[in-house]
Amino acid sequence: QVQLVESGGGPVQAGGSLRPSCTAPGSTYGRSCMGWFRQAPGKKREGVATIHTASGRTTYLDSVKGRFTISQDNAKNTVYLQMTGLTPEDTALYYCAAGYCPDGDCCARALLVGGFASWGQGTQVTVSS
Repeated sequence: QVQLVESGGGPVQAGGSLRPSCTAPGSTYGRSCMGWFRQAPGKKREGVATIHTASGRTTYLDSVKGRFTISQDNAKNTVYLQMTGLTPEDTALYYCAAGYCPDGDCCARALLVGGFASWGQGTQVTVSS
């Protein structure tokens, strides 16, 4: 079984920051595209950010642009999601995904279409006022 492991969520006040991380075991081929997704109760899953690990190209959900930054540490097989300026609208279960993409365009599209081979269990982010 291949499963990503997320950590670093939690409760936070509006305007605060969190930096959850995701450890992705497996080959670099299988995690050439990494993504963060979120889902709030009663809402559909939405892609938050993706990163193409070879090129470093990133793609973001419009509502988080300028506030969230996805990054990677390939030596640790880990991807991060630095979240700042959090609002209650960011409250959701955040989970990461890993898959194959031959290029950054594929990984950018994956923000919307998904198609990742591996998924994490999720880490809860709760933003209060």
